[in-house]
Amino acid sequence: MVATVKDGGMADVGIVLIGRNEGERLIACLRSIAPLGLPIIYVDSASTDGSQAAARSAGAQVWDLDLAQPFTAARARHEGAMALIAAHPALRYIQFIDGDCALAPGWIAAARHFLEAAPDYAVACGRRRERRLEASLYNRLADIEWDTPIGDAAACGGDSLVRITAYQAVGGFDPTLIAGEEPELCARLGRAGWRIRRLDETMTIHDAAMTHLAQYWRRAVRSGFGYAQAWQTTRAHPHPLYRRELLRAGGWTLIPLGLAIVGGLAIHPALWWLAPAIYAAQIARLAGRFGAGARASWQRAALLTLAKAAETWGALRYVARAARGRAGGTILYK
Repeated sequence: MVATVKDGGMADVGIVLIGRNEGERLIACLRSIAPLGLPIIYVDSASTDGSQAAARSAGAQVWDLDLAQPFTAARARHEGAMALIAAHPALRYIQFIDGDCALAPGWIAAARHFLEAAPDYAVACGRRRERRLEASLYNRLADIEWDTPIGDAAACGGDSLVRITAYQAVGGFDPTLIAGEEPELCARLGRAGWRIRRLDETMTIHDAAMTHLAQYWRRAVRSGFGYAQAWQTTRAHPHPLYRRELLRAGGWTLIPLGLAIVGGLAIHPALWWLAPAIYAAQIARLAGRFGAGARASWQRAALLTLAKAAETWGALRYVARAARGRAGGTILYK
């Protein structure tokens, strides 16, 4: 049985829910959290599908983002947290959740129990699972991505239970970040002496609804943009974020292309084929790691290799925007 405010089990927990045109997914999310009886702030980013009315009917307070400023998930979460804390100053914990997720039964009670017993931890997160694995390979890849190791972690994702005193002590989410805002917040928490824990508990059920290659590509472009922005923000720190991811994406994308172009122009036209050969070898290497006998392994390997090119493109987009003096903005993949 899930503890609720009514029986005193979670009276110090509030929920910050963010969304933009999530439709039925938002309704499913509200259905999963409304019965808990917890205070809910729903932060809406200019939805046009009736999301605000759905949230109000479920008992949530709606916070509309000011469209005069670029809206990001980080900004939505931070403004929601500040509004929740102002409205309910006695709260000690915030459960952040995205509008395309449903909360797993028992998660908040388990996470709160852990944080109560471990006062040096600022964040508890669990296993995010993908709702429709059978719908597409892209959804299955997302589910694999969510499966991070149990135990102490360097960062969490967008869904997590956060200790309010720790959140306030480091200033909360950086609202300017388009992606990577969770690792950036966790890095500041870590430097302040706080810890993050991944529990062996199902936390949320996510609905990526990725059924087309274009969605997968745009998602990877957004990741690359976020990698570059987070690295730029933290590059003066002892351990800047996403340096390895940027080097890996750029290396697998730009080095083969550079070798093929230089070789084809300076040595022999046949060397134009060097880049496709390197990419094919990488796909074969990854497929062998996943199990070369299965078709899905080759598909997964090909998509992961393609994602490196998309991430590189996203990083280059960030560099171009930063050079023009406007590194922010909104990049969506759905």
